[in-house]
Amino acid sequence: MIKQNAITNTSFTVVDVETTGLSAKSERIIEIALVKVENLKIVEKFSSLINPQKSIPFFITSLTGISDEDVEDAPVFYQVRDKIIEFLEDSIIVAHNLPFDLSFLKNEFRIIGEDFNPENSICTLKLSRRMFSSLRSKSLGSVADFLKIKNKNSHRALGDAETTAKILIKLIRRLRKEEGIETLEDLIEYQEGVVLTPNLEIKPELKDDFYNFPNAPGVYYFVNNKNQIIYIGKAKSLRDRIKSYFLKNADKKIKKIVSQANRLHHIITNSELTALLLEAESIKKQNPKHNKMLKNYGSKYFIRVNKSEGAPFVDITNNFDFDGNDYFGLYHSRRIAQSIVNFINKTFAIRECNLKEFLKSKPCFLYDIQRCTAPCIGLEFNIQKHNEELNEVYKFLFGENQSALNRLLNKMKYYASQQEYEKAAEIKQLVDFLLNEISKSSILAEPINSARVLIEIDSAFENDYILLIDGKVYIKGYIYDNKNLFEQALDDYFNNTIQTKKLPTNEDLEKLKVTLSWLVKHRNRVKVFYLKNYTNKEELYAQLSSYKSNTAEKAIQIEPEYDYNI
Repeated sequence: MIKQNAITNTSFTVVDVETTGLSAKSERIIEIALVKVENLKIVEKFSSLINPQKSIPFFITSLTGISDEDVEDAPVFYQVRDKIIEFLEDSIIVAHNLPFDLSFLKNEFRIIGEDFNPENSICTLKLSRRMFSSLRSKSLGSVADFLKIKNKNSHRALGDAETTAKILIKLIRRLRKEEGIETLEDLIEYQEGVVLTPNLEIKPELKDDFYNFPNAPGVYYFVNNKNQIIYIGKAKSLRDRIKSYFLKNADKKIKKIVSQANRLHHIITNSELTALLLEAESIKKQNPKHNKMLKNYGSKYFIRVNKSEGAPFVDITNNFDFDGNDYFGLYHSRRIAQSIVNFINKTFAIRECNLKEFLKSKPCFLYDIQRCTAPCIGLEFNIQKHNEELNEVYKFLFGENQSALNRLLNKMKYYASQQEYEKAAEIKQLVDFLLNEISKSSILAEPINSARVLIEIDSAFENDYILLIDGKVYIKGYIYDNKNLFEQALDDYFNNTIQTKKLPTNEDLEKLKVTLSWLVKHRNRVKVFYLKNYTNKEELYAQLSSYKSNTAEKAIQIEPEYDYNI
């Protein structure tokens, strides 16, 4: 809870980092500076070069003047960790474009096995955008020039941190004079752009709960004075989502929820997917009066290898089930799914006819043009050839595209040699489709109904781990997993003790559809580990943690002591 501290009694610590690049997930800090502000005066400074344990790009050296030689004997982040914690203790973290600096700090702490999530923060860029809307650029340099603050050492951590501290002091003084802002709570409220809904009394406890919401994915719960949950929601950023509930243009339903709420609680999740699943399950368990039915994911499409009507064939469906058929997907549009089915039918000689035609037991036109092996006539040779083609289809759906590519290239060369250029051009279109489109459509190289995979979801906090086994979805560290079913399912698989159980329930199917729908949209954050490639759980976990362990080990290696004082 934010105390009603006067701004003049609040301690602020301005942070600035120089880095090897722009992405906190792949780059490292090479310099850090901290400047403490108390009673609106700079009272203490700290700065240090940091050995990033990787090369510094030339353009970064050109910008900052920091080279590989400069950081060769510098401390690693682990060795300045205590100094950073000391500066930030009982202090509000501040930066210009705070998300950038904060993301690098969080990653450095993550590498050494620690969490870093400041409860409250101030971003001078956010404040500048609100206060100086007519200023064309709100960059650190532009705001400093506008406020007549000189930065004699720009693009170095200490110079930029001192400049940001001076900007903070001037902004606060102006806000006290022009806006009457005297407390930390007032300052954060102004920064977030929160304007309380007119004629609606917001309980102090509710406001305090909001100000303690983090910028992280998760689920939020509005609770009334009887401690009953009246509304549940999820968000990529809890703070940004909840902020919308207190805006003056909030809709009627939101105003009603806020007026009836007494407290506001939240649960942080590692990713938006686990927030989505937790929201769905929480609503079913709690049945809050202001929640409506959640989004139906049944409109998505799957490619089905239909085994129920004679010789197997490929079609499209949005009714995923455990009925003996194999399902691949999912696909967000029928057009994408249909284009893949068309490719399969033109590339592999498998059955395409309906059951009525199949039962006639007579070869059709597709057999004449070598688009089908005629399993309908019932001869062992034809059935065997069809099964061979079907195996090739499975390889293709599993993501093994080389065989299909070789087949198409050979066809294209043949037609070209026979001067059948129109047919060669048609095959060329299939080759282009294979090379350009398929990688955008598939997520799993196993049928969904029988997939046994561990999926790692990259997150700014801790990564999420989702286990799919025979239609069941298990989440590592899931709040409703009281029996640790995630680990139990892995143990059952590797100990070969998976027993025949009842088919997944409708709830299982919905959870699977929600998971697949999110994974397809965020495939760039997903890594899939196929359990069949590992002999035991320890081997699987060893590969999952190898990069993190190696990086952390380097980060905490013992180095000589350094004098960090300026």
